[in-house]
Amino acid sequence: MNVNHINAVCRAAKSIMSSHFGIDISPNKPTAGQGVVPSDDVSVVLGVHGELSGQIICTLGIETAKKIVGTMMGGMTIEAIDDIGWSAIQEFGNWIAGSTATELSKEDCIIDVTPPVVNDGPSTYRSTKTFISIPMDSSIGKIKIHISLSEMAS
Repeated sequence: MNVNHINAVCRAAKSIMSSHFGIDISPNKPTAGQGVVPSDDVSVVLGVHGELSGQIICTLGIETAKKIVGTMMGGMTIEAIDDIGWSAIQEFGNWIAGSTATELSKEDCIIDVTPPVVNDGPSTYRSTKTFISIPMDSSIGKIKIHISLSEMAS
């Protein structure tokens, strides 16, 4: 995996959290692994194709998800995520996807991203591909981004 591609995904996440939520987010030490890709209570799975192929999985705890939904709903306190809330989480994934595509285009890399799939509940994803996992801290909670991107042969 190209470090510029990983950094582009991180810039995208930071940009969305800052511009849409007014929140600073700090990446922590990344790890690399194969096999098990850990998840939290909520996951947003994005497929990537074009000049790169792979997945980006954003995972967060339920309380962080509720705060994201609440902010998207104009500052409401969210007790439980309903259908509108799940739609908001999916839209959050769309924002990450769009921003990632923009950041990668600055690296002369053009991608398309599939519509996000939202997973409700902790899961264990498994992959034979290597994932780079980047935990990020913010004032509303932790977000982890798992990235597995391969350059397509020309």
